[in-house]
Amino acid sequence: MTEPILRMTGIVKQFPGVRALDGVDLEVHPGEVHCLLGQNGAGKSTLIKVLSGAHRPDEGTITWLGEEVRLADPTAAMRRGIATIYQELDLVDGLSVAANIFLGHELAAVGFARRGEMQRAAKDLLARLGHPEVSPSTEVGRLSAAGKQIVSMARALSHDARLIVMDEPSAVLDQNEVERLFGVIRDLTREDVAVIYISHRLEEIREIGDRVSVLKDGRSVATGLPAKSTPTADIIRLMTGRTVEYVIPERRQDSSAGESMLSVEGLSRAGEFEDISFEVRGGEILGLAGLVGSGRSEILETVYGARRARTGSVSVAGRRLRNGSVAAAVSAGVGLSPEERKSQALLLGESVAGNVTLASLPRFSSASFMDRSAEIDAAREQIESLDLRPPDPQREVRLFSGGNQQKVVLARWLTTGSRVLLLDEPTRGVDVGARSELYKLIQRLADEGVAIVLVSSEIPEVLGLADRVLVVREGRVVHEGPAADIDEHQVLDLVMEGSAA
Repeated sequence: MTEPILRMTGIVKQFPGVRALDGVDLEVHPGEVHCLLGQNGAGKSTLIKVLSGAHRPDEGTITWLGEEVRLADPTAAMRRGIATIYQELDLVDGLSVAANIFLGHELAAVGFARRGEMQRAAKDLLARLGHPEVSPSTEVGRLSAAGKQIVSMARALSHDARLIVMDEPSAVLDQNEVERLFGVIRDLTREDVAVIYISHRLEEIREIGDRVSVLKDGRSVATGLPAKSTPTADIIRLMTGRTVEYVIPERRQDSSAGESMLSVEGLSRAGEFEDISFEVRGGEILGLAGLVGSGRSEILETVYGARRARTGSVSVAGRRLRNGSVAAAVSAGVGLSPEERKSQALLLGESVAGNVTLASLPRFSSASFMDRSAEIDAAREQIESLDLRPPDPQREVRLFSGGNQQKVVLARWLTTGSRVLLLDEPTRGVDVGARSELYKLIQRLADEGVAIVLVSSEIPEVLGLADRVLVVREGRVVHEGPAADIDEHQVLDLVMEGSAA
């Protein structure tokens, strides 16, 4: 094997009260896809921030292209050819695609940006990524989450990087886009570009990875394992320290016994979806399957009142909701866990208690004063019920893992007494152990009579959790029926072809 392009040795990083990295080793070779695995909180994000120059290590060395280096800041890392694509994309919504791609290293002459040249270069990069339909002049804020991910990847490629770190790059992509992404990665590695690939989807690791390193509790527990031949059970054991049953609970047989809780009739929004109708009973899980961009998220947001429907109606327990009113939906008992929980659902700098009570503030306030004791008591009740770890109601939400952050979102709606939960990608960016916990929690809530509508890009997740499934393609329902009566291949045929099952 060739000499490593990157060697990180004995990396230690401490924050107040936390030793986030405790002597981590990582070695990456040119032209390889090195997969970095670990549960949320294992230290993956801290390690890549050290590599990107965002954090300075307290101990340890970084050797790049055979030379020991100190990466003072992200610009220094980028200049050396190390590009990082974070899970939380750092794009500027008000700027164009081209401006974002070349932000900080604009193509310029005599102090003026050469916009035409940047547009052409951006167009070439987007075509290289298999997305020539994305216009370089479009404002990034108008793109879908998947489109923004593509722009972030194009930005990394614009720096002629020798190493690209990809943190959960497939989290917002549908299967076709994931395959395109893998094609781009394979093209890059053929040019001796190295890739560090972080994902919770073990099937992706098998397909695209060459070697695997595993972190647990800030330590290296395995380095350089063969990605395709290491047994899944061994990887899970290394990540969690125990054997995890990655099994979705069986569907209940009496889920149709409850009363109608959510009724959607003829719902439409111009350019997004058309004539959507469905009913969900208390205790039932309805799954929405479809590609990214099919209208799944927009349907949930319209039911929740965050978008205004052009036609149609939404009723909860027989009461019709005011069109386009979040307040009316929440008052009727509807809660939404959005796809982008960090940017759309959580106040990351606030405490667990502050986030949990956000949708029910009148209950904890009187004459403009908050009853902090009651607020913390309510948070403690949800912490115990949902097994939030660590069980600290005053801890800032940003310090929790993805799985525990998802629990905080659910706790908010359970505190309001929600009867209908709309869950958009509830396990996105969640490790295998926490995912199993969330499956059990979703099942438990349904058992307690909550009506649940679930959107997920992972078809086995939809089929495994849902009692009934709606398949959505290009904003229209192309199939509706019991989840037990359709398999993954049939769903894929439907979303790709739009033909009836």
